[in-house]
Amino acid sequence: MNAGIVGIGRYLPEKIVTNFDLEKMMDTSDEWIRTRTGIEERRISTDDVDTSDMAYAAAQKAIENAGISAAEIDMILVATVTPDQPFPSVACMIQDKLGAKKAAAMDISAACAGFMYGMVTAKQFIESGTYKYVLVVGVEKLTKIVDWNDRNTAVLFGDGAGAVVLGQVSAGRGILSFELGADGSGGKHLYQEEQFITMNGREVFKFAVRQMGESSVNVLEKAGLTKQDVDFLIPHQANIRIMEASRQRLELPEEKMSKTVNKYGNTSAASIPISMVEELEAGKIKEDDLIVLVGFGGGLTWGAIALRWGR
Repeated sequence: MNAGIVGIGRYLPEKIVTNFDLEKMMDTSDEWIRTRTGIEERRISTDDVDTSDMAYAAAQKAIENAGISAAEIDMILVATVTPDQPFPSVACMIQDKLGAKKAAAMDISAACAGFMYGMVTAKQFIESGTYKYVLVVGVEKLTKIVDWNDRNTAVLFGDGAGAVVLGQVSAGRGILSFELGADGSGGKHLYQEEQFITMNGREVFKFAVRQMGESSVNVLEKAGLTKQDVDFLIPHQANIRIMEASRQRLELPEEKMSKTVNKYGNTSAASIPISMVEELEAGKIKEDDLIVLVGFGGGLTWGAIALRWGR
């Protein structure tokens, strides 16, 4: 039995904040942000829309795209580090809103790698025959924990949600291999102190460039595949320079890597599913394409998946 994506959806807030808007708020410039991160604008959620609202909107679309009802969902996994409140979990909140009454529900805290952790967890339940459908949501309202006086972090983050329904797919498709990892000794480089995100950018950059490249190659080897087999790369949308390092490690041309960081910034656990929807809508992901998903995050954590697209 192979577990794969049978439905996908996303939610992005309407409000756009450009680099030029940030120039008016802090000591920064469009040129400084673009050259260092690749970000031009990001989406910001309004005060009356919290993490669970965005998660619910993306989940609804994924369930509809899967052609099933919410009542058929067996489990809900929500990857987030910005829940509405410590408890109840966002997963429990959207379980109620969706009417997914038989679904088990829990949140996963692995920062920007959370969606990878959620996908791999869902795979185990499906391939063991325990559950038929698992909803995995990556969602963040990072702007509520951003210090708008810190130009090193405030320019990076945006809000949004992406969701997938995982279920059984045909032989040779779905999740072919994965890698998850953590290095708790690096937690001091990216963390939340009191209310705000705090980051040692230099150390996180070095870690991410090394780990994203290594993990991408590792999942191909685990699946018995080579760099030449890869049709498309969807890296965590944190920083264009980190993403480019992953692309070059896989020896892929520019057009075979998803790039949405310019429009949405770093949406943490939501960035990979948001990008998947973008590329599907643009016709860049096709049936039977081999896709590499790879991300890293606070913890420090990382994860990668080799995925054969299709049901």
